Amino acid sequence: MSVDNEVDEPGWEVDPDDEWGLAVLSTVGRQLRLRREAVGMRVPDFAVAVGYGEALVYKVEGGKRIPRPEYLDKAEEVLDADGLISAMKEDVARVRYPKTVRALAKMEAKAVELLSYGSHTLHGLLQTEEYARALLQTRRPSPSDEVLERAVAGRVARNSIYQRSPAPELSFVLEEATLRRPVGGQVALRRQIEHIRELAQLRNVEIQVMPMTRWDHPGTGGRIQVLKFGDGTAVGRMDDEFNGRPVSEPKQLRILELSYGIIRSEAMTARESMAFIEQLLGET
Repeated sequence: MSVDNEVDEPGWEVDPDDEWGLAVLSTVGRQLRLRREAVGMRVPDFAVAVGYGEALVYKVEGGKRIPRPEYLDKAEEVLDADGLISAMKEDVARVRYPKTVRALAKMEAKAVELLSYGSHTLHGLLQTEEYARALLQTRRPSPSDEVLERAVAGRVARNSIYQRSPAPELSFVLEEATLRRPVGGQVALRRQIEHIRELAQLRNVEIQVMPMTRWDHPGTGGRIQVLKFGDGTAVGRMDDEFNGRPVSEPKQLRILELSYGIIRSEAMTARESMAFIEQLLGET
């Protein structure tokens, strides 16, 4: 008898608007089904062997569910697939993250320089998993557990930018208020500040803090982000300029860089910011 067919947790639903993701999962599901049938194993028997419900097996093979890595590992072992299933894990891993997150991560992966000013929250590349989950839980309407976990996983996965070689130059200006706001509670905040301190010690990362007493700068209009690429092109966005849409024209980018430059000059220096962060840790 198969394990509980109602247990459908180990995987995620596919975004119906994600054409590439749907194509990947359709291919993966078909290969899993063909391999299972090639060894003469029925779905109920396979479900028992891998330790998951029949309903999940049907959904995965039908390209309607994103299998988790452990599901694919078990299928590789049970079906003796000679590495065929394991080879699919990288593409499946990419599909796990929402389409918009993948697009952003792809741009960050190509960037040689990143400029970021955050007015209300910390940049996603600075967030701990705990902080990100608490922050994403505040969205309304409230996301389902599945949607929340996908969003958190996607945000955390972007941290691979810190392992890149050659390393991109990363510049962040943080508002003091974002370092004092106890997102997730005081313990989570302390861990978040400790994480920022660690990142600030990387040679390619510069973190500056904007004191709450300094308000006469372009950052009052919201976030500013600019990504620069090796071929000389760039893309950026500012909340109160160009309707908040991404821009890439030189004249538009000049406005963003000018604003960011002024903000950077008004903030504490990197050394002063580190001293401030140490002070905050003493307070928390």
